[in-house]
Amino acid sequence: MPQEQSQIRERQKTDMREPRRYKVLIHNDDFTTMDFVVKVLREVFYLSDENAQALMLQVHHSGKAVVGIYTYDIAVSKAQKATNMARENGFPLRLTVEPEDN
Repeated sequence: MPQEQSQIRERQKTDMREPRRYKVLIHNDDFTTMDFVVKVLREVFYLSDENAQALMLQVHHSGKAVVGIYTYDIAVSKAQKATNMARENGFPLRLTVEPEDN
């Protein structure tokens, strides 16, 4: 008579949490044109023309604004891409990345 084999698997408890999210902020300056800021918001952050215009005006009036909230790698990548685009066009546009408040 064949002997039955049983396999016992131990379950390990894994702590599954959402990854921390980061805000990408765009800062106002006196040299970067409004049209260029709108272009960056459309091409890098994929905002609609209407949303890009509204956010550009918010930055212009308040000094800075949150462009989007992403995981760390994506936030840094988008901020770097926008910064490189600005430097290639001779603008000092500044974007920063900071942790989202929980």
